[in-house]
Amino acid sequence: MQAMKIENGSLVLAEVPDPVPGPGEVVVDVAATAVNRADIGQRLGFYPPPPGEPEYPGLECAGTVVAAGAGVPDDRLGERVCALLGGGGYAERVAVPVGQLLPVPAGLSLPEAASLPEAACTVWSNVVDIAGLRAGETLLVHGGASGIGTFAVQLGKALGATVVATARSAKHDRVRELGADLVVDYTTDDFAAAVRDHTGGRGADVVLDIVGADHLARNLASLAPHGRIMTIGFHGGTRTELDFMALFRARGSITATGLRLRSRPDKARIVRGVAGQVWPLIEAGAIRPVIDRVLPLADAAEAHRVMEAGEHVGKIVLTRWK
Repeated sequence: MQAMKIENGSLVLAEVPDPVPGPGEVVVDVAATAVNRADIGQRLGFYPPPPGEPEYPGLECAGTVVAAGAGVPDDRLGERVCALLGGGGYAERVAVPVGQLLPVPAGLSLPEAASLPEAACTVWSNVVDIAGLRAGETLLVHGGASGIGTFAVQLGKALGATVVATARSAKHDRVRELGADLVVDYTTDDFAAAVRDHTGGRGADVVLDIVGADHLARNLASLAPHGRIMTIGFHGGTRTELDFMALFRARGSITATGLRLRSRPDKARIVRGVAGQVWPLIEAGAIRPVIDRVLPLADAAEAHRVMEAGEHVGKIVLTRWK
């Protein structure tokens, strides 16, 4: 089969061995995958795959089950699925634990379905499973135009929250269309002041942060009483000072999480939560895939360039089709 290998920081399409399903795994014939920031980190040598996972990038995919390992019933063969991966989506086929499979939501194409697993599992596990966002609370989403951000804005609104998002001004209309009650340009405006003004001085109950160090002080200034900061990325650095008094005054918490390094049982638990609580919202139309562009797998390097330049809104999808 063909897959995108990483050679000296570049993506190279090469012939590689077909995957073989282990016990409790299936092989998915990949119709489409989606690009995530972690793929760029892996290409640059900063974010290697966990032990035992494929060496090729790609944290999600959609396609058809074509082989089943021991303990997996044969009736799964031919099933259309999307999947959360530890790696390997940039390939024609990938082995996946059955606990990380999701059905393709009714009415969606395979490229649309491929854009969902990583964002859905990341957002649900942080905003709902850990932070416990409730109706009537306020959710602050950083990077509201990103793949994670566009999903988080929609999920927050579907759960009955007020949603404030940060994004560059050129992308504000798109983020508002997804349901954001307020969009703030983080490059020119003080988002902490904007959040407090919009909430009558209360602040945000949950902050979903992809930036890290550069946003910490303002995230703390944004917090409502008992507010929860969920840090899932550190594009803005990994080191800064923490004002414990600000955290103490808010009686708040900061949690840092990652999805790729979680155990298979924990990923399966998250996938079950997403299937039970998020997939019905997608099938009802309350959440929809936001796809910036679809490119052939051979153009993965161009997809990475677009993401690194910040030119996109939502997900960039790669397909096997020319």
